[in-house]
Amino acid sequence: MKDTEHNCTILGASKKKVDFLVTIDKKPWLAVEAKINDANASPHLYYFKDKLKIPFSYQVVKSNGVDRFMNGVRIVSANRFLAGLI
Repeated sequence: MKDTEHNCTILGASKKKVDFLVTIDKKPWLAVEAKINDANASPHLYYFKDKLKIPFSYQVVKSNGVDRFMNGVRIVSANRFLAGLI
């Protein structure tokens, strides 16, 4: 496979952070923020999505039955998100 993948946490100088960032060929591809239960997407996720032009952004929550989009960020239950990785 030509593409290389890297997983990392990003932390900005302003103390903003996102839990996971997946890159392909050193370009941001997927950002994931994990929360116990949060109805609104993290402002930090929006910040990095816009700043780094990340095409896919998810906020994964522990609560079941959650799956919606908010301004380009998908907020989804952990069980549904993880099932999509299989």
